[in-house]
Amino acid sequence: MTPTLVREHLSHPGSAPPGVNPCARARDWSEIQERMLVPLYAAVHERIEVGPATRLLGLRCGSGLALLMASSRGAAVTGVDSCRELLALARERLSPDARGAHARPAGATVAGARLVEDLPGVTAGARPPAYTLVTVFEPIGCLAGDSEGVGSLLAGALPLAARGAAVVLTGWGPPERCATSSVLRVATKLADPLRSPGSWRPARRDDLEEVAQRAGLKPDGSGRVACPFGYADAASAVRGLLSTGLFDAAIAATDGKQVDKELTEALHPYRRADGTVWMPNVFRYLVARVP
Repeated sequence: MTPTLVREHLSHPGSAPPGVNPCARARDWSEIQERMLVPLYAAVHERIEVGPATRLLGLRCGSGLALLMASSRGAAVTGVDSCRELLALARERLSPDARGAHARPAGATVAGARLVEDLPGVTAGARPPAYTLVTVFEPIGCLAGDSEGVGSLLAGALPLAARGAAVVLTGWGPPERCATSSVLRVATKLADPLRSPGSWRPARRDDLEEVAQRAGLKPDGSGRVACPFGYADAASAVRGLLSTGLFDAAIAATDGKQVDKELTEALHPYRRADGTVWMPNVFRYLVARVP
């Protein structure tokens, strides 16, 4: 199958704030943080029965791990993301010649990679074969206003989807079942809510359903998946969590060193005797259908 990467032009947490090296930020996401969501990716692929008949459009695809997993099941995949640094890593990962720890897990293969930067058919004026699955694996409902951005993205993507195609939206589970929620509250404490409207907030029960409703989609089931966050040490945990973009408003309101300090302190209850960090979490996904 042929993986295709395209760009979307909405800002999202994959981009680095001023003063932060965007290449290092993207690498931290790819090498440290993205793997925490593998159970979510796998559960969705199993639920939707992703396989050779699947044409997948991954919105905000990050550095492409979910795309690689779908491609390994035989799906034809297209990835969309606004962060050039993340797309560059996705290209490495999805390349037939991918090598290195940040690239492809052992045993995963991708055939015939073709990488472009525009939605297929938009510039050429020819509509591509309709997608049968659209995914948004970047969790909705953790940044103030993020659902509006996803709604705009879906508005441009859904005309490319087949009637009855599955659309999967994902988000954090209940705060009381996500240990990381207590750490993420550092972002809210340090951010200036008047000057930083994109600060973290706890997920609400109906975040995903509200996005689906506004997009005109029909809900067709949901699920919860355990996604524990585990890190080799506190320094890796800080780098991984900062790569999510959930602390960008706090960095803008204070400075990076202050955020690092308070984030490290907030991680203390989750550090084990051997120095590793372990935080149990639950994520939600909603399956909806294109009418």
